[in-house]
Amino acid sequence: MSDTTQLTRRDSTTATPAGQDRAEKRLTLNPAVDVIEDAHGVTLWANLPGVARDSLEIRVQDGNLRIEASASVPTRDGLRLQHAEVRVPDFARSFTLGPEFDTSKIEANLKDGVLKLLIPRREEARPRRIEVSIG
Repeated sequence: MSDTTQLTRRDSTTATPAGQDRAEKRLTLNPAVDVIEDAHGVTLWANLPGVARDSLEIRVQDGNLRIEASASVPTRDGLRLQHAEVRVPDFARSFTLGPEFDTSKIEANLKDGVLKLLIPRREEARPRRIEVSIG
């Protein structure tokens, strides 16, 4: 598995309260990731603070794993934001998976801003012990 990430900036257009369009710079960050590998596969832990399940997208295509998410600052119902000094980031990270991983069996869990991905090895790629007979 190799990490193919970089920090990027993305421009998006949002409407101002006066109805005028202005360009708002969105910052896309690489989330901090821990990768633990064992004989059964890889466990990937990604820090995604402020990300809800509905703003998280995980895709696998042609051996590439892509994580994209948007963080948000929750506001109570009936309140309107007048001024914000905190820039809420987007997150993006890509990984290249080797052919020994079974991408159809990836499991994902998001809890308290931490994404846990379990990426199992294909059964035929797992190490196994071969018994030797005498004679």
